[in-house]
Amino acid sequence: MSRVVDHASGTEQAPQLTSAPQQGAAREPGSIRPRTSWANLREALHAEWTKLRTLPGTFWLLSAVAVLTIAISVASEAAVTCPAADCGQDPAKVSLIGVEFGQSVAAILAVLAVCGEYSTGMVRVTFAAMPRRSTVLAAKSLLIAGLTLLAGTIAVLGSLLIGRLVMPGKGFTAAHGYPSLLSLTDGSVLRAAGGSVLYLTLIALLSLGIATLIRESATSIGVVLALLYLSPVIGAVVTNPHWHNRIERYAPMNAGLSIQATRDLAGMPIGPWEGLGVLAAWAAGSLLVGGLALRLRDA
Repeated sequence: MSRVVDHASGTEQAPQLTSAPQQGAAREPGSIRPRTSWANLREALHAEWTKLRTLPGTFWLLSAVAVLTIAISVASEAAVTCPAADCGQDPAKVSLIGVEFGQSVAAILAVLAVCGEYSTGMVRVTFAAMPRRSTVLAAKSLLIAGLTLLAGTIAVLGSLLIGRLVMPGKGFTAAHGYPSLLSLTDGSVLRAAGGSVLYLTLIALLSLGIATLIRESATSIGVVLALLYLSPVIGAVVTNPHWHNRIERYAPMNAGLSIQATRDLAGMPIGPWEGLGVLAAWAAGSLLVGGLALRLRDA
């Protein structure tokens, strides 16, 4: 409180109140609290999950990953035989061969998760609500990876379980050198099983990155399937040992599926985990290039 004197009249005016300066400036009514990256990602995850679960094809494609993988694996398990000891068969690879076909459905699921929005024009609404495009891509990647991981786990466990029931009748017995047939307590079988689930997940992420770059469903699916299935064909017809070895080591499908091997590892062009690492590098590169294209190009 302070007194104010009017020097012209000599009278003292009423005291005036002066407010002390506050410690912190109050937020203006229209100001908005800065949003954290985690809050943005959480909202993007919720939005992407809502879009994915409301699409009728999502459930059927996830089911097809499991069903197709198990069906092909069961057919392989029923067809192979081991009539004598050291028959040269790898039961883990036989039981998990369906992964080579289930991966195509996982790739289609990932492609449609991206290209479906471009075909309908909904991608503009998505980027208007969430301007940070890298956050949108991260949310799509996490969801597709999680869903593929779930479907792949069901597919792999189902294939191994049926293999344990069917393959002993085909000669895969302890007397023929298979004392713990397809048991997850066996470290090599556990690695083949877990690695196959990771393989399907990485294929989905590889496909997601390619779809983000190309933005058109049919073309993206064609590129992904050609990248996966042409390399084994080329590797089979290439007679030059040097180039054959390079294809086996660095093609995404050839290298990635080495994770399923449980026998004769010394004679393989690339080790199981190294091969899966090559596929992981393909997936990371695909997402990086797709993310850069997403940021630099208009919706």
